Amino acid sequence: MDGKNTKLSYPLEKFNSDVSGRSFHNGRFIQRMREKAATLPNVRLEQGTVTSLLEEEGTIKGVQYKTRNGEEMTASAPLTIVCDGCFSNLRRSLCTPKVDVPSCFVGLILENCDLPFANHGHVVLADPSPILFYPISSTEVRCLVDVPGQKVPSIANGEMATYLKTVVAPQIPSQLYDAFIAAIDKGKIKTMPNRSMPANPLPTPGALLMGDAFNMRHPLTGGGMTVALSDIVVIRDLLRPIHDLNDATTLSKYLESFYTLRKPVASTINTLAGALYKVFCASSDQARKEMREACFDYLSLGGIFSNGPVSLLSGLNPRPLSLVLHFFAVAVYGVGRLFLPFPTPKRIWLGARLLSVSIFTSWLSIYNDTKIFFYSSVTVPILDNGCVCHPLFGKNVL
Repeated sequence: MDGKNTKLSYPLEKFNSDVSGRSFHNGRFIQRMREKAATLPNVRLEQGTVTSLLEEEGTIKGVQYKTRNGEEMTASAPLTIVCDGCFSNLRRSLCTPKVDVPSCFVGLILENCDLPFANHGHVVLADPSPILFYPISSTEVRCLVDVPGQKVPSIANGEMATYLKTVVAPQIPSQLYDAFIAAIDKGKIKTMPNRSMPANPLPTPGALLMGDAFNMRHPLTGGGMTVALSDIVVIRDLLRPIHDLNDATTLSKYLESFYTLRKPVASTINTLAGALYKVFCASSDQARKEMREACFDYLSLGGIFSNGPVSLLSGLNPRPLSLVLHFFAVAVYGVGRLFLPFPTPKRIWLGARLLSVSIFTSWLSIYNDTKIFFYSSVTVPILDNGCVCHPLFGKNVL
């Protein structure tokens, strides 16, 4: 930001050596997991496009799907786990979806270039919104350019290439410039809407909703896979002691605790992703500018000021209260900077506005994603979930 940079790493001193950040080709990772699952003796892999859930008297009994040959088939099971992604056409009967699309990502793959900090993810605080770079192989770096709103420049008529070269390219690190321009000229530009959707389940006997079909957050912090794998660990531990899945009503009531047990990890990551996106976007409002600079400088202080937020966004410290404390610490830090070397009426007014922006941003993000956690936490059975922290975004650089 304005020529400044700061390096942040995961505070891993208290964790085992196998806990680390990962970035990768998502499609390849998912395919490898499918292949691994298919090798297990108690797994039968069938591929097709699910068209609907089979429901009888309010209980989900399985799915109807279409094979690659176009043949209509059905599959029955006492428990159907629905995880058909962000464009889910099955979620409406299992949750109350309130999907927001604050921005879109424009994706490129840069080849044979070196990031400013090796083996780190990079967040460039650009205008109008952040740009991400992170390695996905030994020779490839994925670049995600955030474009606010739901409409992006046209790729077909060349508007996108012009936008990337004239607006975005001048703001990226100089050592990535040539590879960035080459990637644009290569023409393999992809766009994807960035969706966020708070978890608002409708517990239904015989079915469980998971993944992006159930809950989404802004992908700025790369927290989606971390939340997904954490959810898998939670549901694995819930299902492990169960030997009979056929009592759908009893099973449904038991699995309702999943929605609460997942909250500490999911809520901290979701809330921080949404709040950081709002803070890191450029704005003509002076209070928002001050908040953006205060957040960057706060993280640059190092120690607990960087370790705390990084451990939250990575899932290493799933404590919503810690999140709230850091939100307000950034606000107080920003106000304190404004009052130095001495407060003036203008600085006091700007400080008050900065504080109000911070409270509004943090409260809105926290309320949207943690209300179920606070309302229903008293009903949670106590379980030992083991390690549920899977930081997958790589080390971070602002």
